[in-house]
Amino acid sequence: MAQVRDIMNKNVITIEQNSTVLDATRLLKEKDISFLVIVRDGNPVGVVSERDIVRRLAAEDRQASKVSLSEIMSPKFRWVEPTAEIETAVQKMLNYNIRRLVVLENGKLAGVITQTDLTGFLRSKLLIDDTMEKIEKD
Repeated sequence: MAQVRDIMNKNVITIEQNSTVLDATRLLKEKDISFLVIVRDGNPVGVVSERDIVRRLAAEDRQASKVSLSEIMSPKFRWVEPTAEIETAVQKMLNYNIRRLVVLENGKLAGVITQTDLTGFLRSKLLIDDTMEKIEKD
């Protein structure tokens, strides 16, 4: 079976932990993404999603320019290694009801894998398997 490294996104957008939520929201908008990896000295220390911002900032009527990312980020993020099998990533996402996994290699940020990545991979696999089955029948 395929490994996480085969479908992960290696171009991960990060932001420093001491940035404000306003900085993060501007970056999310600029890059048209919904998730950031929070780093300190280049090492991942947490994650923040649009959902986190809504629940921990907007719903509490806090001002984005005055709130540090470290106040609203999720420091206990889920991760996998690049050599993990795709099934492992899927199972982890299902078990924890999450949409994204950080990919760490030797403790360093290597990528991110999302539900969209997995859906595209599984769709391709199903199409290939279906095509192979049709060829074998003929």
